[in-house]
Amino acid sequence: MKNFQRLIQSQGRLAASSALVRPSRLGFASAGQVRFSSNHSASLEEINTKYNDFFSTVQDQFELQRGLNNCFAYDIVPSSDVIEQAIRAARRVNDFPTAVRIFEGVKVKLPSKEQYAAYVKELKPVCEELGITLKEDLFH
Repeated sequence: MKNFQRLIQSQGRLAASSALVRPSRLGFASAGQVRFSSNHSASLEEINTKYNDFFSTVQDQFELQRGLNNCFAYDIVPSSDVIEQAIRAARRVNDFPTAVRIFEGVKVKLPSKEQYAAYVKELKPVCEELGITLKEDLFH
């Protein structure tokens, strides 16, 4: 019985101490509003220029994958010029799997198979030049 009472008392102290450190909900809401108060949104041209320049200068695998992650985080599909620069960067850093996965990312971002086929058709000469095989062609 004494052990039970000690347990209850210790839990009561724990609950009381955690109530003192609990942040207020108002504090989080105001911090969130301040953090996201900017209404600037980059245009498609700005994003394409930014990532076209970025991928043309990439020199290591980590930088390439970080750039791809950031590029595909937007609610838009990168232009074929950006995809071409990303593929060239992947081959420059000798990262064949990432070169193949770039097309998988494009396929996921596009709403229809026809649009994906148009991207593949436009980038086919670059893929042949760099020796990149699409995932669909790898397992045939």
